[in-house]
Amino acid sequence: MKKFVMMTAALTAIFSSPTLAWAQQATTYPGSHMMWDGGWQGWFLGPLMMIAFLTIAVAAVVLVIRWLGGDRDHRVPTQTHREKKPMDILRIRFAKGEIDNEEFEERRKILEG
Repeated sequence: MKKFVMMTAALTAIFSSPTLAWAQQATTYPGSHMMWDGGWQGWFLGPLMMIAFLTIAVAAVVLVIRWLGGDRDHRVPTQTHREKKPMDILRIRFAKGEIDNEEFEERRKILEG
């Protein structure tokens, strides 16, 4: 444990000393210093870009969730795109219990006949 502490302290000293030296350098940047020297012209773009980014991020999340199948209620069933045959309608009515077995057989004979 003692070796670990010593190694950590040595690595911290080695890697932090150049950082401290760089932090002390004087900057000689000739341009304006952000908003302090009249640099206010870019401020209106910040909120607009933030709103645009959030809108795109939310839209992407919604699209991914829909794509993964989280929103299946709004999909149109495939059977509505094709025309149902009379025999299919008769079977559906029988399955729902709207008609009994005798009526189903009578109508089936008529349709097939």
